[in-house]
Amino acid sequence: WERVSGGSDTFTFAVRSSATAEDLPDASFAGQQETYLNVMGYEELEAKVHLVFASLFTDRAISYRHDRGFEHQKVQLCATVQKMVRSETGSAGVMFSLDTESGFKDVVFVTSAYGLGETVVGGTVNPDEWYVFKPTLEQGKNAIVGRTMGSKKIKMVYKAGGGSELVPTTEEEQTSWSASDKEVSDLAEMAIKIEKHYGRPMDIEWARDGDDGKLYIVQARPETVASQRKVGIIEEYKMKAKGAEVLAEGRAVGKRIGSGKVNILTSIDEMGNFEKGQVLVADMTDPDWEPIMKKAGAIVTNRGGRTCHAAIIARELGIPAVVGAGDATEKLAKGDEVTVSCAEGDTGFIYKGLLDFERTEQDLGELPEVGMKIMMNVGNPETAFTFGQLPNDGIGLARLEFVINNAIGIHPKALLAYDTLDADTKALITPRLRGYASPKEFYIQKICEGVATLACSVYPKKIIVRLSDFKSNEYKSLIGGDLYEPDEENPMIGFRGCGRYTDPFFEDCFAMELEAIKRVRGDMGMTNVEIMLPFVRTLDMAKDVMEVLKKNGLERGKDGLKVNMMAELPSNVMLADQFLEYFDGFSIGSNDLTQLTLGLDRDSGLVAQYFDERNPAVMKGLEMLIKAAKKQNKYVGICGQGPSDHPDLAKWLMDQGIDSVSLNPDSVIPTWQFLGKK
Repeated sequence: WERVSGGSDTFTFAVRSSATAEDLPDASFAGQQETYLNVMGYEELEAKVHLVFASLFTDRAISYRHDRGFEHQKVQLCATVQKMVRSETGSAGVMFSLDTESGFKDVVFVTSAYGLGETVVGGTVNPDEWYVFKPTLEQGKNAIVGRTMGSKKIKMVYKAGGGSELVPTTEEEQTSWSASDKEVSDLAEMAIKIEKHYGRPMDIEWARDGDDGKLYIVQARPETVASQRKVGIIEEYKMKAKGAEVLAEGRAVGKRIGSGKVNILTSIDEMGNFEKGQVLVADMTDPDWEPIMKKAGAIVTNRGGRTCHAAIIARELGIPAVVGAGDATEKLAKGDEVTVSCAEGDTGFIYKGLLDFERTEQDLGELPEVGMKIMMNVGNPETAFTFGQLPNDGIGLARLEFVINNAIGIHPKALLAYDTLDADTKALITPRLRGYASPKEFYIQKICEGVATLACSVYPKKIIVRLSDFKSNEYKSLIGGDLYEPDEENPMIGFRGCGRYTDPFFEDCFAMELEAIKRVRGDMGMTNVEIMLPFVRTLDMAKDVMEVLKKNGLERGKDGLKVNMMAELPSNVMLADQFLEYFDGFSIGSNDLTQLTLGLDRDSGLVAQYFDERNPAVMKGLEMLIKAAKKQNKYVGICGQGPSDHPDLAKWLMDQGIDSVSLNPDSVIPTWQFLGKK
């Protein structure tokens, strides 16, 4: 004490516990032993060290060891004394050296909030979150591939006479990032070093000192859930019911689905009223709640992020949990029958009623060699890290509409004309722009993040990004869309695809998309990104769009950029040889090709029975496209729905010599096994 504090009674310490059985690779003991912050003076320090040792025998610590079969006598504990990091005027958080939900090992997941890190660990605050991609970080590129701003409503600070308290954050703190991009990248570099040192994925607590501005690592322990999953076994949960009523939503923890009757608990004292299989709904939980949590069919909390205790324990127990749901304790009532789904991406939904869902488990075993590449259609960045771990040869179709619709939700024209919009439209848009420099920057950056997340999930294998192909009615449904979009009788064959890109009306919108792609390939180093242009009706259109690309700094062949064409119109089939002069290859869109070859509106139920990609006329078109590409030694793949629904069509395409088929992720393994049958 003398050596570190120089004998000063105002020098502050943190006293933490480190137990040998505490963080074994298969049990987290998260928060089982005590931590004391802001400890001053020798007597106080000595007392707290004794309390740390005594915390081996709290109810929760005894219960936890008992459940996991650790012998009480064999647990050893060391009290660690650290200089107190003044994060109450800075920020702090938790990071993992892999994605906690999918187990994807190539990213660092960083979370942060203002003040002491206790709020992030304990789940009393919804923190900011970032994903940093390790391979491009190590190349010195801008490697932040995703970010989500948390509400950060409160922070923990020191009380004047020692100890700590919760205080509200300011409006400005809530609407800005609690760590800079540089700090997030620096933290990710530290996480990689720590992971390499221990030789396994790690769960790390960090803090930024408000006085000296430096970043400190305060604790590191093995990550105990995602890293322990069985390799080669794919478990999948799926909601069968569609269009069910959503009662509440928050951040999904895990990938499972659970259902049961709601039981709302306001404190641990109500433990006796909780029955096995009920859905636990609470404002938040802490490690004391572990005995109740293990009995729950699902868990829902108002507060907390995906790295808080509730989330860590739920993952370890394999129970679906939705955290940070905001007002679940008000929206749900005791005795309500609900279904809690974490199987639909990052957002977890609480549905009304006990709904049907299914669970499947697949053992991959050794997949056979097949005579072409099997790629995936993935457009949702929220599912990318999960699907990226399926056996695959890359992503053959990533639709940009998915990112624009879900992550942005605003018409690009409305963002460009933000200053002149009416007050009502502005009020819908403004909250979404939090944390971004301008409306235009928000649009570009969100596309960057979506594309980069998809690209890193299969890196360095290729991903073909299809530039936006909204129809006018779909653009109209975005915020502000009704101000700009025409009413079309038949939008399916109207103002869409390439026809928009070369039209003066849409030019400035398209330029933002291209700027995003340029950043992802350049600044972020994702050179595995190729682009694809949809609905290219004529050769003149192909020529014009190449000029537009070049004008915006994306030139085919420069820096290895490949530009493909979506072959989906009868004109593309008839003039396949000439179209290939402008492109590096074809990706066949069998949905539109079938619709336009057979003159069918694929959105109309009245003629749906005639829609079949295996119709001889459509197959003739497919054959002509493959032959034309083969003759010129160019790439040809298919990314329409056909091969996912009909494995026999996939086999026929393989026999025709197609380079790749791109399938929906749930069809990848069955189709692969079907094609490999001798």
